[in-house]
Parts: sequence; structure tokens; C-alpha cells
Amino acid sequence: SCSKVGDPRPGQPYKGGNFCAFLPDNKEGQKTAMLLKKAFEQGLTFRIKSFNGEEKVTWGLIPHKTSWDGGKARNGYPDAQYLREVCTVL
Repeated sequence: SCSKVGDPRPGQPYKGGNFCAFLPDNKEGQKTAMLLKKAFEQGLTFRIKSFNGEEKVTWGLIPHKTSWDGGKARNGYPDAQYLREVCTVL
């Protein structure tokens, strides 16, 4: 691991993880995917957070839909405002 601004304990190792998010395959979803790619390339997608003294990679402040269903309460669809909200954040 290497230290970056925002690390809770710079220089300490941290665990990665598997992250999956969903976008609709339409014009708005494709535009959002391009913006999310730019955010990722700038290091804005993830952050390192301490959990019980262990550093782990977690989602950053950009909202992601991690499920196709369950609605907004479960980070899923349907959520009619999601694409507008995430584009505003981006």
C-alpha cells in the first residue's frame, strides 16, 4: 500500500475488496459511466477507513448502486432520481 491524502493511518497496510455497481444501459447510464471512470482515475471512487483498528478500502462519497433491486434504501433500483443525483455529485 502507499499513503495518500485521507488515509487514516498513513504508511500502514490496508485490505482491498471486490466492488460492483450497476448502471442502466441507456444514454444517461453510459454518460454516467464515463463520469464515474473519470472520478475513478482521479482517485475519488474509494477511500480507506479504519474498522476495529484495521484499514480497509470502502466506497467514497460518490453514491453507487450496488444492487439491481431493493430500491434506494438498499442502494438499488428503482430510484428515479439516482442518475441525476450521481451526475450532480460528479
